[in-house]
Amino acid sequence: MFSRFNAASRRVLRVAEQECRNHNNYYVGAEHLLVALLEERDAGILHALDADGIDVREVHAEVRRSLGGAEDRLWEGILVTPRVRKMIALAEERAGDREIAPIDLFEALRAEGGSLAAEILRRALPRNAAPAKE
Repeated sequence: MFSRFNAASRRVLRVAEQECRNHNNYYVGAEHLLVALLEERDAGILHALDADGIDVREVHAEVRRSLGGAEDRLWEGILVTPRVRKMIALAEERAGDREIAPIDLFEALRAEGGSLAAEILRRALPRNAAPAKE
């Protein structure tokens, strides 16, 4: 599933997995992915957020708050949620023949639209603004 990820996207995935552990979650969800994408500081993602008038620090803080925590658990592995699998498929479509970059994952997260992470991004838009088109 991750064979087409470029080095930066693999780093994003590792950070997302670490976020799971930090919050005692057993799955990589869209919110973990968004935190990791924001922490990657990818120029394309930062440009997209800036074009939409979205404050990266505010989004980062809100998505971190949304993760909360769960009870302690024994680690038997981390699952990838069906929603994140769908986002990866959308990122593969967007990337075409090239490797999947962080911007592909970010745009897939926004395009999928059903996650709390996508909702946080929508709420961060200035009033009366629609997301910028590529």
